[in-house]
Amino acid sequence: MFHKKQLKETYDKETQKPIIRSSICNGEKVAGFRDIKTGKFTEVMLIQSDKDMDEFLEKYDISVAEIKTEW
Repeated sequence: MFHKKQLKETYDKETQKPIIRSSICNGEKVAGFRDIKTGKFTEVMLIQSDKDMDEFLEKYDISVAEIKTEW
């Protein structure tokens, strides 16, 4: 009935870049951020549908063009 108002999350655009990690074996996708200097990946959420992807994009105010997919 009432929708929760989603708060925008932030990430450091200078040191992190948005990444979708996709498994070659089973197609599982995980959204997160990779640290540019260290290469460390930080998971944010599991992507099981287009709705999940839209939620990730909206939550962090990211456009589809900014996201890279890693296999």
